[in-house]
Amino acid sequence: MPHFEYFIEKFGEATYSTPVPETTIARWVDKLPPILMTYWREEGWAGYANGRVWTVNPDEYEDIVDVWLEETPFANIDNFHVIARRAFGSLYLCGEKTGRSVTIVCPNNEILALKNKLKPKSLHDQDSSIQSFFGSREPEDFDYKDTNGKLLFERAVKKYGPLEPDEMYGFEPALVMGGSATLDNLRRLKLDPHLHILRQFDSPTLPFSNIDFDKLIK
Repeated sequence: MPHFEYFIEKFGEATYSTPVPETTIARWVDKLPPILMTYWREEGWAGYANGRVWTVNPDEYEDIVDVWLEETPFANIDNFHVIARRAFGSLYLCGEKTGRSVTIVCPNNEILALKNKLKPKSLHDQDSSIQSFFGSREPEDFDYKDTNGKLLFERAVKKYGPLEPDEMYGFEPALVMGGSATLDNLRRLKLDPHLHILRQFDSPTLPFSNIDFDKLIK
């Protein structure tokens, strides 16, 4: 797994990990890329770099994905599942047909995607999207900049303590409600309820308004 080995070189070995049962892998083997199943078997669902980025159980995020994609074109393009998330609440989605193709940046209330990533591919051909996701990332890619452009993660860990697997660093007041991206406004929060609350504030902004979504409908 050269791409993941390169990821480990940059991020270090997992600082938290829980094994993935084979019964769970069997449920996902026909829905998510084979290389991801390999990662799950060898690494479990894990947190890296003291919780900067996590690989996760998609089942635990299905309701969050449903809420965030509801009434957006993405709900009709593919069946998307969360495979990873970062400390500040961004969710990295993998589609059953499109692979690693969509990101929900919950703190910013936006959904990101590239048009050329939303094309159907076989599960085997989706492996490259997973390998690229891990192999091309740097630790700062999973950080968040404050209002002065300074990275927050290490300072958040020092001030508020490291995250548990069900926690995230969130801003209060929320950015979408006029809050500022400062260390003092960060809190350690339970991820599930906080992401549901964020979605209630406003509809997320969407990428590429010029796309003909009808051509991408599943």
